[in-house]
Amino acid sequence: MEVDRVLPVAHLSLVVRMALAVITCAGALNAQYVLGGSSTATRLVGSDTAVFEAGETRKDLDCEVLPLKTVLGFDLRFHTGYAVSVPMRELAGHENLLNILFRVTAQNRPGEPMYFAQRLRVPKIEEDAKGEAMIEGGFDLGEGKYKVEWLMRDRAERVCSHFWEVEAELPPRDKQLALDLGAGEIRAMQPEQFTDEPPVVRLREQRPLVVKLLVNFAPQNPRSVMLRPQDTSALVQILRALSREPRIEKFSLVAFNIQERRVIYRQESADRIDFPALGKAVQSIQPGTVDLKRLSNKHGDTEFLSELIRKEMSGAEHPDAIVFAGPKVWLDEDVPEESLKECEIESPVFYMNYNLYPQAMPWRDSISRTIRYFKGTEYTISRPRDLWFSVNEMVSRIVKSKSGKLAAIPAVNSQ
Repeated sequence: MEVDRVLPVAHLSLVVRMALAVITCAGALNAQYVLGGSSTATRLVGSDTAVFEAGETRKDLDCEVLPLKTVLGFDLRFHTGYAVSVPMRELAGHENLLNILFRVTAQNRPGEPMYFAQRLRVPKIEEDAKGEAMIEGGFDLGEGKYKVEWLMRDRAERVCSHFWEVEAELPPRDKQLALDLGAGEIRAMQPEQFTDEPPVVRLREQRPLVVKLLVNFAPQNPRSVMLRPQDTSALVQILRALSREPRIEKFSLVAFNIQERRVIYRQESADRIDFPALGKAVQSIQPGTVDLKRLSNKHGDTEFLSELIRKEMSGAEHPDAIVFAGPKVWLDEDVPEESLKECEIESPVFYMNYNLYPQAMPWRDSISRTIRYFKGTEYTISRPRDLWFSVNEMVSRIVKSKSGKLAAIPAVNSQ
């Protein structure tokens, strides 16, 4: 398999972007792909094998390779990779082609390396171009120690190579976390957050749970003009964690954006969450856009949230729990208590508050105060461990609440 891409403008320094405005952007990701798990399957050329076997740093092609630290993501995978800078003088002249090849080997699986490759086309560059081109790549890991062997070759057969070791390890207090990858596993990074979930075998020996989810897809910074992956990562993983829970049989999902005062997606009483459809809906959000109608009604955000709560927490539907999720919401006025009194809800209410900067924003927001009115439970999600522990505790609380209600039914009927 071969993938050919133009060197993305997004990965160039400001000086280089100004000099190379003619480059066609190939997207936010480099053209990285998995080759396979053995040198035979990947059909390495002899010269590349020789570079790996020598294990010596080379700079025939001048470049600086910066290995990145491992970071545990909300998807419960360790993420790592590298950033490479190449002086523009090295790429000046006619069109060039940069071929990157690297292999990652787990210490506990020395015979099972994983090979990755990138192929980037570089357009013609002026001889006096200044600055540096930046190239990035990455991969996911389970716990363990790994060796990374990396090389880059241009059309003139000049080579830049680098070798390093990386370790992925949970701290002792987080050993309970159920990671997505096992020890020594190596995978390509997942470029898309909203991929579909495989089917889940639901438990049938007890009465299954029905949960209603109200998720505010909005930036961490309310002034942001774009919704970034880090803004949605924890929200998506909250939904995935619940969708994988075998004790939950039905989901109702209402995705909304308070800034735009609209429900962007709705899914009623489904046995699984449609993540691809949700992803398309999230793409329609434009945080930096404000219409005249919104500007003319300064209390419109409060009115939208009030109506949403009144509508979604009342009616014929009786879920076993109602779960709010999203970043902090600061409104000029909180939802009036009169509106909350109209909601006849006996189910437990939860708030999964995704807050990357809890020390900077420790105060209760408008949804927090609403949850407090219903004597609900609030969780602050700042790190992956917060997400894992809070989801597990929340589901346990929902199960306990439903068990208590079922146990009370015979006593009522016997009277």
